[in-house]
Amino acid sequence: MRIGVLSDTHSRYRTVGAALEILSQRDIRLVLHCGDIEDAQTVALFESFDSHFVFGNCDWDKAELARAIEEIGGTLHDRFGLLEVGDVKIAWTHGEDKRLFRQLESGEHDFLFYGHSHAAEQHLTGSTLVVNPGALHRAKPKTFVILDTDRRNIESIVVDS
Repeated sequence: MRIGVLSDTHSRYRTVGAALEILSQRDIRLVLHCGDIEDAQTVALFESFDSHFVFGNCDWDKAELARAIEEIGGTLHDRFGLLEVGDVKIAWTHGEDKRLFRQLESGEHDFLFYGHSHAAEQHLTGSTLVVNPGALHRAKPKTFVILDTDRRNIESIVVDS
């Protein structure tokens, strides 16, 4: 299965739309968002996806975001999410809570995704591949990733905005 992983969209509708169009063209329906969504209009762009969100430090109106996520049939996981696809264990969070981050990278998961820094990177911590997909705002280039759970690999995608 292939999964889109985005972070730090910060209400950049055109860039988010471009990223989601790439996912649609590749027939990817499952999307994880690592926080800093910012508003309900951004959430609405994810309506045709099986979307899973966590909050970031810039997600001020959590009640508004929760309503919007419910309206599109998405799933809100609050501060972190856990998902198992086949035998692949996935965790994601925003990344500003360092204690939570250390707990999640403890080796229980195959992949840990996070945002917050707006800087794409990946590294191994034990057996966990820790990945920041980059950001769709205040990043050059603007990026997100696609996780292929069958091949257990990550593809970084640059979004032209």
